[in-house]
Amino acid sequence: MLVYEPAVEAKDLHHGSHAELLKDEELSDEDGAPPSRLDAIIVPTARPVRALRHAMRLGKAIDCPVIALCSRDASAEQARDLADEEGARALAVNVAPSTASLLPSFATDRLLWARGFGSGSDLSLKRNLGLVLARGSNWRRVLFLDDDIHVNEPKTLHRAAGLVDRYRAVGLANRGFKDNSVVCHAYRALGGRQETFIGGGAMIVDALRTRSFYPNVYNEDWLFLIGDGVPFRAARAGSMRQREFDPFVNPARAAAEEFGDTLAEGLFWLLDTGKRMDSAGNGFWGDFLFQRRTFIELLIAKLGDKPEHERMRLSLKAARGRSADVTHWLCQTFLELWKTDLDEWCRFLEDWVPVHRDGSPEKILHGFGVAGCVLASKAY
Repeated sequence: MLVYEPAVEAKDLHHGSHAELLKDEELSDEDGAPPSRLDAIIVPTARPVRALRHAMRLGKAIDCPVIALCSRDASAEQARDLADEEGARALAVNVAPSTASLLPSFATDRLLWARGFGSGSDLSLKRNLGLVLARGSNWRRVLFLDDDIHVNEPKTLHRAAGLVDRYRAVGLANRGFKDNSVVCHAYRALGGRQETFIGGGAMIVDALRTRSFYPNVYNEDWLFLIGDGVPFRAARAGSMRQREFDPFVNPARAAAEEFGDTLAEGLFWLLDTGKRMDSAGNGFWGDFLFQRRTFIELLIAKLGDKPEHERMRLSLKAARGRSADVTHWLCQTFLELWKTDLDEWCRFLEDWVPVHRDGSPEKILHGFGVAGCVLASKAY
């Protein structure tokens, strides 16, 4: 019986690690005042308000205000009450769909909606709003923290914040459940060497220095890092744990991630190999799309027909199906429009978000006409 042996292996088609793009920094929790301090913890949340409890306790432990950006299953009223219960300094904001009108309208959003790749997530909106609030409040060092992340060593956060003087961003190292795209989860489950990168779920940025934003696409945090220019300097320090979840529970998750995952992995492939970003033209994307689809096909073939792999198989097939709709034109056009969006964002920051030495997020929101959506805890 003949056994088919593929001419190429999955590891030749996919970079399971981008660690060479980061600098690992050691932190200590030694006594004494740190050279710099974290100015705020910004938490975008759409889950029931109890998901904010760790962030509130974290803020209280290090004497740092928490900015809770709430929607869907969370409300500012509930977040304020939780902060009062925990004795934390917090400001809670109800983020409605209309909040998007306060920020620039992005050409990349319009492109993706027109091509059937639009996202109903408000995560990027909240993170961009967080950047605006931080800049207007004269906050240099802010921690973006997702509500499903647990920080292992709170006392080191102020020291990690000081690193943004030398780096564009400082991400906390993931010491818990490995959070990747669905396709990358499958690669790891099938024996591939798949690591994690730093991400917007636990990342400290200099809100006054950055001119980048979070586009509304999967892996928006990777694009945020590139948005200020390459080569970028980013560090990994401290540690956190990601709450565990089942990446294969719904194949729609893999489909929704596919365009953003393809785009980011393609750009980081160039960075890993030392190539210029302007080489990401139609020819590159045509080749990379073929490479990506071959990679997914190899994973599906490796699964075989074992019943215990059915959910993973369905997810990979969903990713493969969605990949068929991604064209080299879409990838290239997105990047071209992203550059215009970056210019528009810079103009917005300069014209509408002046840095106030005695500013506050309340004043910034009041200036935008949304002060009624803001609630402060008693300790704030």
